[in-house]
Amino acid sequence: MYEQCNASYTDYTPCEDPKRSLRFNRRRLIYRERHCPERHEKLKCRVPAPYGYRNPFTWPKSRDLAWYANVPHKELTVEKAVQNWIRYEGDRFRFPGGGTMFPNGADAYISDIGKLINFKDGSIRTAIDTGCGVASWGAYLLSRNIVTMSFAPRDTHEAQVQFALERGVPALIGVLASKRLPYPSRAFDMAHCSRCLIPWAQSDGVYLIEVDRVLRPGGYWILSGPPIRWKKYWKGWARTEDDLNAEQTSIEKLAKSLCWKKLVEKDDIAIWQKPINHANCKTNPNNPQTPPFCPAQDPDKAWYTNNEKCLTHLPEVSNNQEIAGGGLAKWPARLNTVPPRILSGSVEGVTPEIFKQESGLWKRRVSYYKTVNNQLGKAGRYRNLLDMNAHLGGFAAAMVKDPVWVMNIVPVEAKVNTLGAIYERGLIGTYQDWCEAMSTYPRTYDLIHADSIFTLYKDRCEMEDILLEMDRILRPEGSVIIRDDVDMVVKIKKITDRLNWDSQIIDHEDGPLEREKLLFAVKTYWTVNNIES
Repeated sequence: MYEQCNASYTDYTPCEDPKRSLRFNRRRLIYRERHCPERHEKLKCRVPAPYGYRNPFTWPKSRDLAWYANVPHKELTVEKAVQNWIRYEGDRFRFPGGGTMFPNGADAYISDIGKLINFKDGSIRTAIDTGCGVASWGAYLLSRNIVTMSFAPRDTHEAQVQFALERGVPALIGVLASKRLPYPSRAFDMAHCSRCLIPWAQSDGVYLIEVDRVLRPGGYWILSGPPIRWKKYWKGWARTEDDLNAEQTSIEKLAKSLCWKKLVEKDDIAIWQKPINHANCKTNPNNPQTPPFCPAQDPDKAWYTNNEKCLTHLPEVSNNQEIAGGGLAKWPARLNTVPPRILSGSVEGVTPEIFKQESGLWKRRVSYYKTVNNQLGKAGRYRNLLDMNAHLGGFAAAMVKDPVWVMNIVPVEAKVNTLGAIYERGLIGTYQDWCEAMSTYPRTYDLIHADSIFTLYKDRCEMEDILLEMDRILRPEGSVIIRDDVDMVVKIKKITDRLNWDSQIIDHEDGPLEREKLLFAVKTYWTVNNIES
């Protein structure tokens, strides 16, 4: 049996360890980026849940409530008390939906944005929130069928991303710094910053250039907080009028240089729109492009890839009205429409016929999963799901009518990068190397799905390290479904027994003659004991 880690590791995030981060450069927040332990530094123990840990509230109740015992950190209740982020009430936290720039709550703030751009027709489905706090913006967008990738660093705002995940809202630990965000180009219909403290106008605009890379043609960038409406707020922000005016002027100039159009500035909110193509944004001798267009490169490569101070080319178009890379269907039709990346042949080995076959295959597989694990079909049993090797997002698509969300992972070692196609379906996800820890807190996921992961990584890193990481990010009493070759599954079960998971090997949905087998497992409930805590 694997030993339990010391009680001090209950919130351990191996690649965002606050102690390790101090070894790295503070310039441009490099020390807040991923810095993973070396092989000899990896823990070989099970990360414990805090004493008194309870199953989270079920969705949608969890949007507003979380147990104090699960995330025993009161710092934000004091630090952000005036801004209504979070309140401590006896044995629980309450999330009133407030934010620095939305004192009337995220719902009212989103309604204000919805008066300026259309949230109702399904054209906006995927969003990214930079510096998300406790992710109230993303939480309240879900009722409008918009799914948000919220991220924030592990910093002095203690446990902000952990609170978001405890609420049942998609989130990752992350920071806009020297590396590209771990998402493909043209991924999001909308990007948002509400007093996110990112110095957009500094470093030659590299941060907004990165937002441009991940924003879809025709996508929106929403900014509220400094410097927007500085004439009203400058005293409260403790900055001079000249300073704020200069910052806004620099942002306006930068957005224009990216060929963005400013749509509106109303009250506390400003919105820009990215062009649908770059036909009118080409360099000419009389008007040199600043920033310049990037030389030929893979715009979807985004795992430890350096940010560059150049504009990512959009795919070529034949006329000014054509949407670069192809237009997307509106949600929910988008989910099952063949993604433009597949139609154009840019996803190697995947044709429209293969896409449709896979969609049917995963509906059948998920139906089979629900007969083996009847909890999977019960609303409220699971909320946060992880697919460790998502391919085209078939598992997530088959679960879309359930009250769950799925983080779709495309491993960086996968033969084909399919994450762009996943986003074109209106789903979300990220890149990941499973030889390293994920940028998330312990106990993030209620259910983990792993299709052929161990075959993919068999010569790359230790099986036990991947399983220990799965154990770290899985909630007590959370479930695992592993698909792999029978020989691999037998080896996996020997380790999961040492992790004290309840597990059983099940035949493939097509019967016992198939070499591929399934391992269904449940992590047992245990916490640090009262004396340790």
